[in-house]
Amino acid sequence: MIVRFEELDWQETRMGELTLRRRTDSETGELIYEVKLGDEYLMSSLFTVAEEELARLGLAATVGDSLTVLVGGLGLGYTAVTALADARVVHLDVIDALPAVIGWHERHLLPVSATLVDDPRTALVHGDFFAVMRRPAERDEVLYDAILLDVDHSPRHTLDPTHADLYTETGLRHLADRLADRGVFALWSDDPPDADFQTVLASVFDEARAHEVTFDNRLTGGTSSNTVYVARRRSI
Repeated sequence: MIVRFEELDWQETRMGELTLRRRTDSETGELIYEVKLGDEYLMSSLFTVAEEELARLGLAATVGDSLTVLVGGLGLGYTAVTALADARVVHLDVIDALPAVIGWHERHLLPVSATLVDDPRTALVHGDFFAVMRRPAERDEVLYDAILLDVDHSPRHTLDPTHADLYTETGLRHLADRLADRGVFALWSDDPPDADFQTVLASVFDEARAHEVTFDNRLTGGTSSNTVYVARRRSI
């Protein structure tokens, strides 16, 4: 029997205490999975619509039938597993800076873990997405048809100050260098559409759009919204 709150994992990380816990919704009996970093809630399986839309909207903007995709930030796995639902995806790299998060999925601790890690198209990579994007691409490195990013709260509210340079014109140009011809960059944000950031996106990419994703919020009884930015790279 599952108690109302159950700690599935706790680890000290370079970013603070990381906790994965599971609880039972008192009204519906549904199992809810939550991730906390210190005292801050990072994510909950109650709210996955925007993470799923990040993959759907990003991949909808791509062209071609054989897609190689990179996801920055593994989390509960909903962005990655939604990307795998697109039959055009032939390979999916998922980079996460925290080995603990990768371990959760390898141990099948989360609802989508088995679907994700048992798919031969998936490669889970321990690494710093932002450091990878900062480093000049080698000639023989893979170019991605889509890069989907869900790590920071928003371009203005980063989990780590070192992430901020990605959201500048220079940082986005480095990221664009890792995209294939007409490749797509999609970004999740917890904030409303940011006009200043959209201007920066437009300075690097041919097309840039902010999608507001609205979903029911069972905690408040109302609705909430996130933003998904989708930008297509200039033709090579």
